[in-house]
Amino acid sequence: MGGEFGTALMLLVIGMITVITVLSLVVLLGNVLIRSVNALQKDLPQTNAQDIPSLPSAKMAAIAAAVEHATHGKGKITSVEKI
Repeated sequence: MGGEFGTALMLLVIGMITVITVLSLVVLLGNVLIRSVNALQKDLPQTNAQDIPSLPSAKMAAIAAAVEHATHGKGKITSVEKI
C-alpha cells in the first residue's frame, strides 16, 4: 500500500506544479501582450467629457466618475454611443 500512496502523492504534486506553471505562463504572456499593445497604440485625440453634448450632464458625470474609478484616472472618454 505504501508504494501506491507514494505514486499517488507524486502524481498529485506533479499535476499541481504543472497547473501552476501553465497558469503562470498565461498570466505572464497576458501581461506582456497588454503592455506591448499599450506601447504600440497610437495616441488618440483627447476630448473632455464636457465636449460630448448628447447626454444630460448628470448621466455624463456618472459615466465620467465610473471611468475614473475603474481606470484609476488613466482612462479617457472619447465618445458615448447608445448601442
